[in-house]
Amino acid sequence: MIRRFNDYPDYFYAGFFIRLFAFTVDMIMIQSLSRLLLFYLNESLLKTVLSLFIYLLYFICMTKFTNGQTLGKMIFGIRVIAINEETLSWTTVLVREGFGRYLQKVLWIMYSLTIFTRYKQHVVDLLTDTSVVTENYLRLLESPLDQSEKETVAQPTPML
Repeated sequence: MIRRFNDYPDYFYAGFFIRLFAFTVDMIMIQSLSRLLLFYLNESLLKTVLSLFIYLLYFICMTKFTNGQTLGKMIFGIRVIAINEETLSWTTVLVREGFGRYLQKVLWIMYSLTIFTRYKQHVVDLLTDTSVVTENYLRLLESPLDQSEKETVAQPTPML
């Protein structure tokens, strides 16, 4: 039996639009970085290949070294989790962010699957057993209320 390390209620998982907004911020960052680094290159195969390399490197490095977040995900308070691993492994990150980003850059319609799946996963998420969750829900789960806060939350407010 596979142990599910990160199995949360449905509402923990980030939906299509918040992921789209985070991806848009990431694309602005990548385009800015690419233009800055590749400014002097004419339009050529080399420039295209280097742009793709920057795109993939950004997602791979940011996801692995920031615990599942890119700048866009940080801004919108979401992050990638591995459902069957305690933390994201290199294999998971390379497949999801390397192969998966390249594949979905070509076939972008595959992102729409997030609307229809329980854990709001697209095709590559399903292949790598990953998903994207909302950070605020995770923080609430990881830092339980102290006793006074529990009493305040548990007691109903009197109606006037």
